[in-house]
Amino acid sequence: MPSRSAKPAGPSPSTLIDERIATLGDWRGALLGRLRALILEARPDIEEDWKWSGPCWTHAGLICTGETYQRHVKLTFAHGASLPDPSGLFNSSLDGRVRRAIDFAQDAVVDGPALQALIRAAADYNAGKA
Repeated sequence: MPSRSAKPAGPSPSTLIDERIATLGDWRGALLGRLRALILEARPDIEEDWKWSGPCWTHAGLICTGETYQRHVKLTFAHGASLPDPSGLFNSSLDGRVRRAIDFAQDAVVDGPALQALIRAAADYNAGKA
């Protein structure tokens, strides 16, 4: 009998994310790929996961999900309402008590250093509550 902690067979989360980026084949895939690279550069110990039919990034818990829509790519931060956002990146789900999100339109300028600071703050937040 397999243990409960055994990972299911099939493509890895990183492979599924690669496939999503390639399948999009437009500006959304390119942007999701760029956001992914910034997330992974922010903290080398961040892990990729695949939940709710999309990419997720974790460190001691969920940091954020990456969602693609017709007009934007969204990063939803699981505990965004608890994170400092001095650069004002959050522009969606601002009324939520827990989550916050960033919607990136096709022509959005991505502030890489500010996004990476937010990713590190989310990882630190998760590590502190563990």
